Amino acid sequence: MVDTKTPVSGRWTSTQAYVLSVICLLVGVAVGYLARGSASVEPAAVQAQAPVGASAPQTGIMPSSAQQPPPEQMRQMADSQAQPLLAQLKSDPNNVALLDQIGNIYYDTQQYPEAVKYYEDSLKLDPKATDVRTDMATAYHLMGQSDRAIQEYEQVLKIDGKHANALFNEGMVKWQDKMDLNGAIAAWKRLLETNPNYPQKDRVQKLIDEAQQHLTMKAGAPGTSAK
Repeated sequence: MVDTKTPVSGRWTSTQAYVLSVICLLVGVAVGYLARGSASVEPAAVQAQAPVGASAPQTGIMPSSAQQPPPEQMRQMADSQAQPLLAQLKSDPNNVALLDQIGNIYYDTQQYPEAVKYYEDSLKLDPKATDVRTDMATAYHLMGQSDRAIQEYEQVLKIDGKHANALFNEGMVKWQDKMDLNGAIAAWKRLLETNPNYPQKDRVQKLIDEAQQHLTMKAGAPGTSAK
């Protein structure tokens, strides 16, 4: 889903914008199997990730340090971009758009605990903001808190049972983090049933087929990994 928010204020320098675009591209390739709820990475990025192998489920493998700026630089970039928005937030602490935008800045620069902080503050004011909660859930997943991520996806689906990105992501987290193949298949089937025009439906069907194949493999059969 493409972000429809208009930046509240502030502009990046051309250098900052270029570097952040490179970061977002690298992050998109690394964790592109997850769809964004509202922020800058488009769901089409799922195409950049090879289909998940049935025998080697992995989670959020990030590019090597040679491929991206070091964490300190990414944090500095995030803080620099967030600074004018944080200044506005002091005088307007209940501005949901500001909170969302700050959360997105920290998400896109892989500062997930900070992103969660601002997403949570936003959701206190607007608890039915399903796109924001979806992004927060994914941030929890990337922090290694898969149970909390699934809990938040489920909260999204209580509000909007057809939320495509929440269903897609819940399936991926259940498969890759929890090895809950039945849960993953159920989420993806529900996604296709409730979103017949979903642009990535062929990929989702392929994921369903792979999960079903893995589910029917006998322990020790070729292509399965030891547990």
